[in-house]
Amino acid sequence: MKHALIIFVFLSVLVAAAQTSPSAPPGEPHQPTATDSKDPVSIFPHSESSPFWISGQANIIFQAHPPFHALYSGENSLSNAGEYKTSLLGTLFLGVQVPHTRKLTEFLLDFESVGGRGISQALGLAGFTNLDVVRNPDLSPKPYVARAELHQIVPLSKQKTEATRGPLNLATEVPVRRLEFRLGKMSAPDSFDVNSVGSDSHLQFTNWTLDNNGAYDYAADTRGYTYGVVVEYQDRIWAARYGLMLMPTVANGLTLDWSLRRARGENIEFELRKGLWKKPGAIRVLSYVNHAHMGSYREAVDAFLSGRDKVPDITRHEHFGAVKYGFGFNTEQQVSDNFRLFARFGWNEGQHESFAYTEVDQTVALGGDYSGRRWGRARSGWPSSATPSAKIISCI
Repeated sequence: MKHALIIFVFLSVLVAAAQTSPSAPPGEPHQPTATDSKDPVSIFPHSESSPFWISGQANIIFQAHPPFHALYSGENSLSNAGEYKTSLLGTLFLGVQVPHTRKLTEFLLDFESVGGRGISQALGLAGFTNLDVVRNPDLSPKPYVARAELHQIVPLSKQKTEATRGPLNLATEVPVRRLEFRLGKMSAPDSFDVNSVGSDSHLQFTNWTLDNNGAYDYAADTRGYTYGVVVEYQDRIWAARYGLMLMPTVANGLTLDWSLRRARGENIEFELRKGLWKKPGAIRVLSYVNHAHMGSYREAVDAFLSGRDKVPDITRHEHFGAVKYGFGFNTEQQVSDNFRLFARFGWNEGQHESFAYTEVDQTVALGGDYSGRRWGRARSGWPSSATPSAKIISCI
């Protein structure tokens, strides 16, 4: 917690010192989507002309639950004793548009520090309630590099369109048709399964299965980051992207396997930015395939039933060549000037162990937000300068 507070104070000073002219970027670490606006969500304005980007976030989440009856409990169960926990996540976003590249080449560098804990050390729930915590209480709270990424834009047309400047995209205008390449340390949900209503635990929901697709076992280490490359084609109203990323050596592990021949995560997504009723909206269809040293649930259960294993143990039945795949559907729709809806559907084959994200085979999530401009909450990234301060959800 101490390190996180130090980093937050430091980045706050840097953000204040870096301001040069007012503009309106989003502060969340996700790419702009069909329903984003250029209204500011940060305390300080950011320059639209400077080649540099400096910003920061601090997210403090307090959660608690009362005692409840449980028929059984284990070391990986949600504790049935009453408890409360607080987490703190601080992020420093740095970026620069490389000189003499016509603002088409960017280098992004982010630092994070995590303090505090989630209830029951983030165990016992597949759709855990706090996206900012990890399932490894032994990780140090010292700052670490979250992203170190090269972003290259290749124009395919002379016509330009406005772009929302933010921590992962520094350009204020981009070619209508273009290729984009991202290479380095990154997080898969920065590019895949993005949803402007439900993709950011800092400004939106906090549940693992609402801000992300719970059935999307995306390649990542314990903290949610990996190394990889993303290739994206952007057109006027549609986009297609492919990502190749490193898998961890063990489930939920901090060490990544650098051999792409034996372990890798492959992701492909198609996006259509076309809404209903002449309102902004988007539809995204996702598919992923993971190759890793994963275990088979069927083999583990059969070994237990036959008496070869005293207890079911998935780690005794891991082998290279295992393949886990799944699909996702993601949509968002602005209904009125103040109301937006979103939905996610996910499925994976469920035969191999949940390796990088969480223990969900199928998921359905429906939700929305209602802006707060009518009660004076006007500063946000929500369309029409309105804050999504009231939210509703329904999930399975």
